[in-house]
Amino acid sequence: MKYLIFILFILPVCLNAQSTIEKIEPPFWWQGMKNSELQLMVYGENIQTLNPKFDKKGINIKKVHKAESPNYLFIDIEILSSAQTGIYHLLLEKENQKTIKYPYEIKERSVGSAERKGIDQSDVVYLITPDRFANGDPSNDVVDGLREGHNRSLEYGRHGGDLKGINDHLDYIKEVGFSTIWLNPVLINDQDKWSYHGYASTDYYQVDPRFGTNEAYEKLALNAKKKGLGMIMDIIVNHCGSFHQWMKDPPFSDWINNQKGEYQETNHRKETLLDPYKSEYDRKIMTEGWFVPAMPDLNQRNKFMSTYLIQNSIWWIEYAHLTGIRQDTYSYPFREFMTDWTCAIKNEYPNFYIVGEEWIDDPSVIAYWQEGKVNQDGYTSCLPGLMDFPFCFALHKALTEKEFWDSGLIRLYQSLSRDFHYADPSQLIVFPDNHDMKRIFVEMEEDVNKYKQAIAFIMTTRGIPQLYYGTEIAMNAGKNGSHGLLRADFPGGWVGDSTSIKDGIQMTDLQTEALTFCSELINWRNSNKVIHHGKLKHFIPKDGVYVYFREHADQAVMVILNKNEKEYSLSLKRFDEVLNRYKSYSSYNDDRVFDLTETLLLNDDFLILELAK
Repeated sequence: MKYLIFILFILPVCLNAQSTIEKIEPPFWWQGMKNSELQLMVYGENIQTLNPKFDKKGINIKKVHKAESPNYLFIDIEILSSAQTGIYHLLLEKENQKTIKYPYEIKERSVGSAERKGIDQSDVVYLITPDRFANGDPSNDVVDGLREGHNRSLEYGRHGGDLKGINDHLDYIKEVGFSTIWLNPVLINDQDKWSYHGYASTDYYQVDPRFGTNEAYEKLALNAKKKGLGMIMDIIVNHCGSFHQWMKDPPFSDWINNQKGEYQETNHRKETLLDPYKSEYDRKIMTEGWFVPAMPDLNQRNKFMSTYLIQNSIWWIEYAHLTGIRQDTYSYPFREFMTDWTCAIKNEYPNFYIVGEEWIDDPSVIAYWQEGKVNQDGYTSCLPGLMDFPFCFALHKALTEKEFWDSGLIRLYQSLSRDFHYADPSQLIVFPDNHDMKRIFVEMEEDVNKYKQAIAFIMTTRGIPQLYYGTEIAMNAGKNGSHGLLRADFPGGWVGDSTSIKDGIQMTDLQTEALTFCSELINWRNSNKVIHHGKLKHFIPKDGVYVYFREHADQAVMVILNKNEKEYSLSLKRFDEVLNRYKSYSSYNDDRVFDLTETLLLNDDFLILELAK
């Protein structure tokens, strides 16, 4: 019902029975953007037979482009510095026909918007799948006019989580210690099934009504900001949903890759984009192939598509007060476009943070995409950060494998030793699990000690840490790897749940222990600049013990990961190059004082010591 009301609200005044405007995208814009030029995509029946103009000064029409479909016009405009904020009217006229009049608003830009701070190593990111976190408004579980309904019993069904549910948990998120929220996509996925995850958008400018409204999304971002929480938006420029309007009426015949040809799935071979010996046949399938039949692959080589996607991302940054973007399937779109996209965003927001998903266990491939990387083929981009998948995979093996020359903790040492590939490894997101992977507690064989070591390592190593919702309570859902199951409902997010994590009701001993551990560790991290900015020095693991330091100014932190099941005496002599500079040593979460002159008796699975001169 809310969705229907919204559609009725935005309908323009139309006086011409033969032609109509159904939508203009972007739906509005702002005065004072660094780039004063904008391209409007106007959609309506037989719209390109009409001539556009604005009803008052302030917006100049520079050029009008007709698409192959008669139902699209692309209008290049310039918003003059003298333009007043408020409503302008786009007039579409033709001799002997009545004029179509459509309101278009130019808004006032927020003070300091361009200089907004992105995220950095001082942040800890909390990843949420909105449909599975909390149902704050059951009235939007089913929305008339949208294909898929609500069925919490289905593994891949919609469970009813929404933006209000997340809003209701902001205090909990803040108390645990997180500083930034990353939501899986929230835009409309009007697909017939499996639409809960959000990765098949059917409208790039509208929040899915089953999550809420655009206004609810902005409200969530503003409420989060008041509590000191940033907001990362999950954006997809590689593909849309198969029920998008574009699949029925595309503007151009090359709007979608393989638009009219036989279905071609991508080969997922990211190496073909860098390989000096690649065949064009393989590279083309990688870039132009579809993920699945439900996700048509967008052609960013079409200049109108490219402009549309860039403007869409900037619109959401400005509208929703974002501090970051996570770009899905980063290497799958045309790489030249990804350079244009990142640089256009950084041009408007120099301090903004963007992280790209490049799912591969090879740092040399991931490093290729980062800003500042000197590549042999000359490729450059403006992408600050990437998801550190090699690091994640190394962590899983390091804590579960037996200790040998080439297995166990040496995996962590080797992973960090390959940081020479990156232009700036401090900008990488480090994580133990995410929405596409088995839960870390499951990966750690449901061993609490291994789980704690994994979290401790993520929170004390270089980079920007991220936890998936439920990781902080050692959630063990989806043991078989099923995406629908591992994205389990967060306890207490639904009326009638017997357990509530937010309110501390009927939590298991494991949940309580894990949450207490994570909260204490994250909040300790938040107050320690030595972790945020400290240089990292590590020593080759020996006898199942891995030792590394973070140093900044007159402080240091010593971290010891210990896989020995029995008491172990750690000789400290080989760490003298660091320890000789410090006099006092204490553990991060209690008042114990340690003597680090010769040996250290290890009883715990990990130890974090604060060192001071």
